[in-house]
Amino acid sequence: MTLAFRHCDPRFSFLWQSSSQPAARWHGEDEGPANYFADTPTGAWAEFLRHEGITDAADLQGVRRSLWTIEMPPVNPQDIAQADLPTKLLFGDESSYPACQRAALRWRASGKTWLRARTAALLPGQARGWTATALTTREQSAREGWVWVYYGHCNFVGWPVVEAGQPPAAVLPLTRPLSSS
Repeated sequence: MTLAFRHCDPRFSFLWQSSSQPAARWHGEDEGPANYFADTPTGAWAEFLRHEGITDAADLQGVRRSLWTIEMPPVNPQDIAQADLPTKLLFGDESSYPACQRAALRWRASGKTWLRARTAALLPGQARGWTATALTTREQSAREGWVWVYYGHCNFVGWPVVEAGQPPAAVLPLTRPLSSS
């Protein structure tokens, strides 16, 4: 079983099931549902922080988000589009969204229902995890974070991990800001 992570507003379902969601990097207006999943909890929190432009720990005080663990279904490799765009588009600010959305439309038109891309939210190598020893925890080797996007209605099973909480302040320095301003 593969697990993924997703943040959401605690007032709503953890999955989009209609086309009436705001546009984002990999889908445009009225092109949903498009559900985004991170391969780590840090990645899911970083996606939220980047989207909201939060860079200061003081700004976390008013945040109330939910974090879900999602059981990912088995995926046929033929159904996956691998985002192979230039780095400046993959990690760019909102001005890069139209190019990413056009690429995603092409992949979907060719029958792809999944998209896999490096996360734009985490800085390079910051999707690392931790291991436990008898007395301490130890940070593991650097690795890249990934985002999965599923296009269409889905019946994925999810478990709430955090209800109406806030991301750890430790995620802030790992997050690539959406804009430099």
